[in-house]
Amino acid sequence: MPRRNDTTLNVDEPAIGEDNSESKTCGQILVVLAWILVLATLPFSLFICFKVVQEYERAVIFRLGRLVSGKAKGPGIFFILPCVDTYARVDLRTRTYDVPPQEVLTKDSVTVSVDAVVYYRVEDATISINNVENAHHSTRLLAQTTLRNTMGTRPLHEILSERETISGSMQVSLDEATEPWGIKVQRVEIKDVRLPVQLQRAMAAEAEAAREARAKVIAAEGEQKASRALREASEVIGDSPAALQLRYLQTLNTISAEKNSTIVFPLPIDLLTYFLKAREESS
Repeated sequence: MPRRNDTTLNVDEPAIGEDNSESKTCGQILVVLAWILVLATLPFSLFICFKVVQEYERAVIFRLGRLVSGKAKGPGIFFILPCVDTYARVDLRTRTYDVPPQEVLTKDSVTVSVDAVVYYRVEDATISINNVENAHHSTRLLAQTTLRNTMGTRPLHEILSERETISGSMQVSLDEATEPWGIKVQRVEIKDVRLPVQLQRAMAAEAEAAREARAKVIAAEGEQKASRALREASEVIGDSPAALQLRYLQTLNTISAEKNSTIVFPLPIDLLTYFLKAREESS
């Protein structure tokens, strides 16, 4: 058995080499014929051989199915051989992909609908043509999957409050995954997070209850501070009886300035106690 395997390998190797040499020879012959055709049809062949790509485009050239050595051609004029060379235009401008709403189950078992926007561009035209069938379609599908996977690993409160952090992590993940495709993911933004109607009502009721609780606490703190201020004022007035009279006169001045038809006249308690004592003595 080992001898048969060795014999097979020795027989196959020259066959592969012969096929490569034959294909290389045929390719050289076809290239020479293409040059002869170009020279024979001058100057009309120049309209076919010279191509132009824009500043934001690059051309990836294949000669007899093989990638031409060197970088992608452009911008400007480049030369191709008729019947031998084919080329593909690649747009290098930034593209925007609006990720459709994705139904996601969060880490705390809440169903939300999330949509996002992805900004990306082709960084290497040769790799984007040679390594993947459709770089743009693959990037879009990967963006949808990454959005669902990222949102599924986070609780609801993080999704609502940490959008920038989530967008940054998605951008890094997409950029690493699309690097072998020649794609550069520049930015990812989460547009909207839609919650179920029942959950929205529950969150609104919770927020309203929290606001009412804070309002009651603030009102209680205000009453406490006011009572302390009144106590301090009563101590000052108690130390100086004339202060009470001055406060009384100030109150009358304030009431009279407002042009009221009714004036409340406070009666001193000491006066009432005098009359009460006199009545008790007489009785």
